[in-house]
Amino acid sequence: MRPTGDLGRDLARFVRAYLAAFSTPAARAASAGLLAHHQTSDRTGPPEVYVRMSARPLFQDILRAAPPGTVDPAVDPDDVFDMLLGAVLTRTLLFGATARARPVERTVEMILRLLRPA
Repeated sequence: MRPTGDLGRDLARFVRAYLAAFSTPAARAASAGLLAHHQTSDRTGPPEVYVRMSARPLFQDILRAAPPGTVDPAVDPDDVFDMLLGAVLTRTLLFGATARARPVERTVEMILRLLRPA
């Protein structure tokens, strides 16, 4: 997925793809074990290994492709990505418990609010 420069559209595509990846039965089944392993392991590998497997670089590419003035330079993109990841995980792993079916556009609008210059 290459960013188009349309921040809202690119974020919507990104969120949909991320939701699709985490919504598969295999991803749902593996999530608990992966999270437990991640919390108990002492990461001996370099951080670059984890970043390569992450969607974080694509998220940062989307932000860099956005038109000037649409992303507040004072906002830490890693913090926004972490919040987005939390929203995606809640939506895919806890949906049955929360029963909050919200359109993807609602999540995108919240992310856009976080990124928007004051």
